[in-house]
Amino acid sequence: MNESNRQRKVAQIIQEDFAELFRKQSSESKQNILITVSDVKVTADLSIAKLYLSIFPAEYRKQVMREIEENKSQYRNFIGQKMAKQVRIIPELQFYLDTSLDDVEKIEKELRGEGDNPIL
Repeated sequence: MNESNRQRKVAQIIQEDFAELFRKQSSESKQNILITVSDVKVTADLSIAKLYLSIFPAEYRKQVMREIEENKSQYRNFIGQKMAKQVRIIPELQFYLDTSLDDVEKIEKELRGEGDNPIL
């Protein structure tokens, strides 16, 4: 199923705004945590936005995801103010942890012979 231009546009706005917000939050934070919005998918009716986040270092993932879930309504208000002119309804936000970079890192490690793969 193809995404409409509208879906892509809304997803792009959400991705950029959250990337900026997380960048600002991490620069104000005492901890060195990097949160990257790796992807945003918006449903056809624009009612739900799924945000995929990469969080480094890995040991902070659970804590950061919990804090994001606890502040979901504030994040929705934030995006609502940013998007008020572009959309009629503000999408419900769903946050997911994106671990695909871990997989890439693991594969690269295996290819360098640093993993524990018995085949290589």
